[in-house]
Amino acid sequence: MVRKSLIIFLLLFGSLLAKAQMWGIPNLTTFDDRRIHFGFTLGLNVLDLGIQHYHTLDENPSFDAEALGEIYPIYLQEIDSVGRQVRADIASLTPGFTVGIVSNLRLTENLDLRFVPGLSFGNRELEYNVPLHDMNNAGNSEAYSLRATYIDFPFYLKYKSKRIVNQRPYMLGGLAARVDISKSAVEELVRLRKMSFYVEAGMGWDMYLQFFRLSTELKYSFGLGNNLTAPPEFPQPGYFNQAFKRVSAHMLTLSFHFE
Repeated sequence: MVRKSLIIFLLLFGSLLAKAQMWGIPNLTTFDDRRIHFGFTLGLNVLDLGIQHYHTLDENPSFDAEALGEIYPIYLQEIDSVGRQVRADIASLTPGFTVGIVSNLRLTENLDLRFVPGLSFGNRELEYNVPLHDMNNAGNSEAYSLRATYIDFPFYLKYKSKRIVNQRPYMLGGLAARVDISKSAVEELVRLRKMSFYVEAGMGWDMYLQFFRLSTELKYSFGLGNNLTAPPEFPQPGYFNQAFKRVSAHMLTLSFHFE
């Protein structure tokens, strides 16, 4: 509820500010003539996962029921009780934040090339249909936290409409690479690759204020490829990772650029 209220407030604030600027005196009239300019960005993000499961754990060649039964017989009984159909889903979407530096190269009157390196911090809560056993968490909580600290390397093409006084809507698309520097190696219950790649698309609104340009932008990142890597090693029970056939990372970002 708090997250929804915050997003609605930000959108209403941006709408009111846009109306106030729509028919005023033009600001920064030579801003778009610059070949190169820089700025910074602040934003809110939500991390998500696209998950494909094996129908049963037995379909995964790396799953060894006999070895699991010898080490953790109770765990084997738990997954047998659901027909070895172990499932997980995102329990809740938790907001994170993003910071970065904007580098903009003007290609044509309506087209820019942008490089926006930065850091993104976020979390995903995975909830399973069987009891969770994380050897790094003595409390064995109901959901597993997949925290991420990404170093972002995105490149975009930004297509801008014609400027109307102090307003200019735009669309953008591009590619991004992200490196998760929070990964701690083999002891994690669910293991994802450190590097992931994305196709990104979004839209935004440039507002030319008296001393700087403020841009409000909503962007979605579609993860490419399978982010899943080898299951964790003993003593972690591997079936929480082995239940997945494919995992792709996604991200929704609401950004505010100051240029």
